[in-house]
Amino acid sequence: MNASPIKSSLAARRRATNLSREAMYAIIRSPVITEKATMLTDRGQVVFRVAIDATKPEIKAAVESLFNVQVRAVNTLISKGKNKRFRGRPGRRSDEKKAYVELAEGQTIDLTASIA
Repeated sequence: MNASPIKSSLAARRRATNLSREAMYAIIRSPVITEKATMLTDRGQVVFRVAIDATKPEIKAAVESLFNVQVRAVNTLISKGKNKRFRGRPGRRSDEKKAYVELAEGQTIDLTASIA
């Protein structure tokens, strides 16, 4: 029997609140610095590359505790890796997951400052 969606989401939220600082850094890989991501900061959103197996509650908990901000919503997407050639040999880029984090009103994250 599968657990109901309500129970599984509660379990995910409980796991997210018990993250160590090391686990938070493993979830949040890096900020995305592109023209589109920079324009989203005007609307109170920040884009991060995250671990492929990270859940939305884990991402929310990690961003809130690492940057001391309040997160309103988290949207995620998985970009599939492309097939490429390197020196004539076929290869494949890795899949990557991005998280669009919407911050609460008046909250900002300065990505140019270092994280202590």
